[in-house]
Amino acid sequence: MGTVSGAAEVLGVHHATVIRHIDAIEARLGVKLFQRHARGYTPTEAGDDLLRVAQATEDQFNQLVGRMKGRGDDVSGELVVTSLSSLAPLVVPVLSEFQRLHPGLIVRYLTGDRLFRLEYGEAHVAIRAGSVPDQPDNVVQPFISQEVGLYASTAYVQRHGQPTGIEDLGNHFFVSTDDENSRAPFSRWLRKTVPAENITFRCTNNFCNREAVLSGAGIGFMARWEAARDPNLVEVIEPLPEWYGNLWLVTHVDLHRTTKVQSFLTYLKDQSKGWSA
Repeated sequence: MGTVSGAAEVLGVHHATVIRHIDAIEARLGVKLFQRHARGYTPTEAGDDLLRVAQATEDQFNQLVGRMKGRGDDVSGELVVTSLSSLAPLVVPVLSEFQRLHPGLIVRYLTGDRLFRLEYGEAHVAIRAGSVPDQPDNVVQPFISQEVGLYASTAYVQRHGQPTGIEDLGNHFFVSTDDENSRAPFSRWLRKTVPAENITFRCTNNFCNREAVLSGAGIGFMARWEAARDPNLVEVIEPLPEWYGNLWLVTHVDLHRTTKVQSFLTYLKDQSKGWSA
């Protein structure tokens, strides 16, 4: 609420009680949870951390109460799913249809390179790429293997031709990530195979990478399902299995078996069968 009086009104207690509780928990934790100022209270970083834990705890208690009252079959409230933004064209239609099937559901889809922390209640389900996630207290399930290929725009092929094979890649220009420490299998392969000076256009995310390839800036890696959507893209050589990456479904152990999470996981796995290129 931003103010002691606002919080007191919502809680139905005296404002002095709110102050006393804040002082007590700050003393016990040994940290400041709020910055006090003339307009009220603003949470510190520690306060934000506490709020995330509280929200996760509230979600767990709500699930518990629902099961105790025999209402555990409801798929309602919030469903928070996170993934890399590059997967949005696949994930969004699934979330949209799942929400349509469960009108009492509010969907929050969080994307970005940051690792959303399930133990803080930041998400119910995470779709993660790369090596097997190893955070404690998480349930990890293999999802799908994402096939990746090397693509160029038709304009690039008209100007520079198409590589005759891997041995000819040194005669071409490439689009790739600006992160030289990227652990993506295809990025590591490209750094080993092509001279650094041939990677002439570098991007910070997959969206920019795709736009650069489409504009003719160079040859670049792209998920095969994504490239198949654009007739202006040409797959320049046969893909290698070592480029492919694994996707994982990750849930927190405390929420993994809830009806809401299990219903969505089942639906997502079923829909993903049509994702292959």
